[in-house]
Amino acid sequence: MTEKTPNEVDRYLAESLRLGDPALDAALAANEAAHLPAIDVSPLQGQLLNLLARMIGARRILEIGTLGGYSTICLARAVGKQGRVITLEAEPAHAAVAKSNIANAGLADAVDLRIGFAIDLLPALTAEAPFDLIFLDADKPSMPDYLTWALKLSRPGTVIVGDNVVRQGEVANPDSIDPSVQGVQRFLKMIGENPRLSATALQTVGGKGWDGLAIALVGEEA
Repeated sequence: MTEKTPNEVDRYLAESLRLGDPALDAALAANEAAHLPAIDVSPLQGQLLNLLARMIGARRILEIGTLGGYSTICLARAVGKQGRVITLEAEPAHAAVAKSNIANAGLADAVDLRIGFAIDLLPALTAEAPFDLIFLDADKPSMPDYLTWALKLSRPGTVIVGDNVVRQGEVANPDSIDPSVQGVQRFLKMIGENPRLSATALQTVGGKGWDGLAIALVGEEA
């Protein structure tokens, strides 16, 4: 039996399911040309976000961490003509690339891209809450703070998704001194200890290496 690499399997699955399209492919090419970090969600992960949003009928989505807008496009495609994605990006250069990618995908009217540190922008969003889905994909040391805000900006039934929670398996290392790992560990512990949240976490392996997602459903206040 011929052994295949996780990258090859990722490509096979994406091709078999016909997940690629010109707008998303162009976004990845633009991100590479602009020398953005190659840390976008994969096509399979982007489709998962899109399906989650569609399954819950999301019309208002908050994304923390835009990068080049690949995941933003996936989410914006799910909200419908009356929906809206608010996405927060700390790096102006990244935001400029994302804005162009989103416009090229025909989704400029569905996306409100705000530039600045998320921790500074989040308080102003209380007037625009609640959100139906919140995607956390920014700096990992701040994940506990983002979760605190996500809960403030949610309602019963809101879905919260945290990306990059496995960290090549290092998340299970209690002695890790990596601030990103420590941030994710605190984030997961907070989820587990919060009675409002029903959650799971899934390991992923593929084009993005060994990592994973945490998915939580917000329940009623105790």
